[in-house]
Amino acid sequence: MPKSKLTTVAIVSQKGGSGKTTLAVNLATRAAGAKHESCVVDTDPQATAAVWSDWRGDFLPVVVTAPPARLGRTIESAKKNGVDFVVIDTPPHADAAAREAIKAADIVLIPTKPRAFDLAALEPIADLVNYAKTPAFVVLNAVPASATKLAHDAREAAKAMGLEICPVDLGERADFHRSSAKGETASELAPDGKAAKEIDKLWKWLSKTLKKGKE
Repeated sequence: MPKSKLTTVAIVSQKGGSGKTTLAVNLATRAAGAKHESCVVDTDPQATAAVWSDWRGDFLPVVVTAPPARLGRTIESAKKNGVDFVVIDTPPHADAAAREAIKAADIVLIPTKPRAFDLAALEPIADLVNYAKTPAFVVLNAVPASATKLAHDAREAAKAMGLEICPVDLGERADFHRSSAKGETASELAPDGKAAKEIDKLWKWLSKTLKKGKE
């Protein structure tokens, strides 16, 4: 992924518990591992990513909090301070925050569990991304082991809303939960674990997709 230009990824979902913060901090940390100056902008009033950063200490990624109205200024300030990879973590049930994040992003990732109530929450996000015309992809998250049909049906439901699907699924992995409680990521806690491998695969797909979009 080119480092000469700021890249911004928005993590958006209207459903609480979809895994937005976990995805945000894991991707931003993976970006740091790829020699990017990475930053998470936490727009959620609960500031979960900021709490994770407190547990983590003085290591990349930097986590800053910002209300949606100041998102653009916060990203610009990060860029002036040498940041070249920003991940925006957004709150659930907040159209204004989602709208601002989508507008600021080069790409939008929409994590969702492959269950009916979670999938229903994709509809307002589908409307927002289709209106903004920002490239957006649904990321199936917390997919149970061997749930092939469940995952397939979830993809079909998302496609029916006009959304594209990320080819990398994230499983229901204990390493994601255990690492967050330590201010770490799955790749740091268990580099050879399944969760770490999924994040690495997601990072490679994301890098390739962003590069293609900028050509």
